This record gives sequence, structure tokens and C-alpha cells, in this order.
Amino acid sequence: MKKLTWTAVMLAASVTLPVSLAAAQDITIGVSISTTGPAAALGIPEKNALEFVSTDIGGAKIKTIVLDDAGDPTTATTNARRFVTESNADLIIGSSTTPPSIAISTVANEAGVPQFSLAPIPVTPPRAKWTVVLPQPAPIIGKVLFDHMKKSGVKTVGYIGFSDSYGDLWLNDLNSQIAASGGLKIVAEERYARPDTSVAGQVLKLVAANPDAVLIGASGTGAALPQSALRERGYKGLIYQTHGAATMDFIRIAGASAEGVIMAAGPVMAPEGQADSALTKKPGLALNEAYEKKYGANTRSQFAGHMYDAFEILKRVVPVALKTAKPGTPEFREAFRKALLSEKDIAASQGVYNFTETDRYGTDDRSRIILTVKNGKYEVVK
Repeated sequence: MKKLTWTAVMLAASVTLPVSLAAAQDITIGVSISTTGPAAALGIPEKNALEFVSTDIGGAKIKTIVLDDAGDPTTATTNARRFVTESNADLIIGSSTTPPSIAISTVANEAGVPQFSLAPIPVTPPRAKWTVVLPQPAPIIGKVLFDHMKKSGVKTVGYIGFSDSYGDLWLNDLNSQIAASGGLKIVAEERYARPDTSVAGQVLKLVAANPDAVLIGASGTGAALPQSALRERGYKGLIYQTHGAATMDFIRIAGASAEGVIMAAGPVMAPEGQADSALTKKPGLALNEAYEKKYGANTRSQFAGHMYDAFEILKRVVPVALKTAKPGTPEFREAFRKALLSEKDIAASQGVYNFTETDRYGTDDRSRIILTVKNGKYEVVK
């Protein structure tokens, strides 16, 4: 497998070729991720994963432009516009967190360019045509967490999450899960900003409410802040984390307070335990073997998995699109969009994708597992 050559800018070829020679032309992909800033724990493994993906698909060379947006929606918007206007991108991938991903989606849908979001976002009608989302949707992840709460006898829950669209996403899902099946009552709700270094005030209110469990709606290393603060303040109940927290850095930063956390994650975090028949096993093992060979044992990351999966999807979609159009054209982007819908059971490390016009996430229950931390390591909860 060839490695990518990193450049600040790669311009798509401007030579016009007949459709029969479409595979000879480069496919340009713009990638805007957060390799610096509060979400760097997500963006860095996403960037690292690009070292292990195919750079030749269906006979077409893949040219990748990688820009850092530092988790800032304004920067992400600028990056996306550069991909469209300067590089004539055939696809945009990004970003690492929800707010900049929403910003990129706005540009992608205005320009008619497919977007693979690496963060869960609300896919509203204005974003539904050109955007698909690779991470598992909140309802699929939330359901498995909610079911675990019920089995554990949880009756009251506190919530603390980011004061942005990611935090909104999880609070809304928690309310929806409760409305759908009942059995839980929210007794406290707190928020904090991604760059915050303390949540002491919010945690004191949560501890005073004394819920049976606390759900933390945060991602990256920022998810460790309330985890640590809750345990330091003596909270003894169950703590639940979303798949946005499933990183090795979470354990490193949270330390002993991470012990016993209940966390939903994608199957790439533990493909060894999957049945051989699981479609997610082979790609998960392939990514983890390559990633940990270079970056060391226990460095696997579900965020690396999302980037890797983008190219697993490309392996299925690009050859179909190349049959009718050449890269660098609106016709190719439309053919790509349609191929995303026509290809079924696309196996990847984090799920099996079946995108439709109305389901822009395309995943099902095969895209989730439950983890806990025991003795400083993740273990699968059976």
C-alpha cells in the first residue's frame, strides 16, 4: 500500500479526458480535521489513518489535501471553500467534531460536493443531499447506553455535556430515549465549554442532586474533565460516556477516575472478540494491526477508524461512479452521490453502511459495542 505525500495544497488535474479514460484522472479529496486545539485527540489519529488507506482506487489516483481547522467552524468553512474553489474537490471529508462538521456540510451542500462527516451531526433537509455521516448516530449509541442503565436499576440520571451542538445532540437523545420507553428521570443538567479547564461548579450541582448515574455528552480529552471531577468530589454512581470519548487519551488523562466507566464505542476498538462472520472484523483487524505496528500497542482509535472507513466506502463507490463520469466534474460528483445509495452492505471497521436518501448515517446495531475500563485498559462489557 502506498503512503500519502503530505502537501499544503494539491491542485486537481485540469486536463479534459473522455469518460472511457476517467480512471486515469486524479480524484481530489479535501480533508479538514482538527489536528490542533481541544479536539486534537480526535484529529491526529484521523490524520494518522491516512497513512494506511488506498491511494489508487478503480485505476484512479487519489490526491488528498489535508488542512487543520483546530475545531473552529469559521476555519472549517474557509477550508471547505478552498477545497471547492481552488482544488475542485470531488469529495470533502471532515471535520473531527460536530460544530465544524456542520459548517463544512453547509458549504458542501451549497456547492454540490459530497461530504463525509467524521463527527455526528444533525442532518437537516438542507444538508441531506450531499452529506453522509460516518460515526454512529446518537440514537443507536444512546439506545445501548439507555438499556444498560435500565438493566443496572438506574432511575435518576444527571447530564453534563459540551455547551455546543454535540452537547445538544446528546441531551436531545437522552430526552428522546426517556420519552420513548420511560423508566428514567433527569434530575440535573449542566454544560461546559470545550476549552474549559474546570467544571467544579457544575459537578457540585450534579453531586448535590445525587443521581443514580451521570451521562457525559463530550468528546476527545474534554470528556475526561467531568469524569475526573465527579470522582474527586466523591460521586459513587455509574458514569456513562458516549463514543466521542472512546480514546486511549481518555484513560491517560482521567487516570484512576476512568475505572468502571461505561462507554459506547465502535467495533474497531475490539475486533478480536467479534465472530468471524462479522463484516466489521476484517477491516478492523487490518487497521489496528497497521496502526499499532507504527504507533505502538494500545494506540488504536475509533477516530482513526472513521477516516479509514471513508476509504473503505470509496473502494465500493468510486469504481461505480467512474463508469459514467470523470473526476473533477459535476457529473462525477452526482454519479458518486448516486453510487453511495446504490451500493449496499459496505463493510468497514466501524459498521456496515447502507445509505439512503433519508438515512444519511447508514449504520445499524452492528456499529456499536460497550466498553468499560478495568485496571487502566478497555474491556468489552458482555
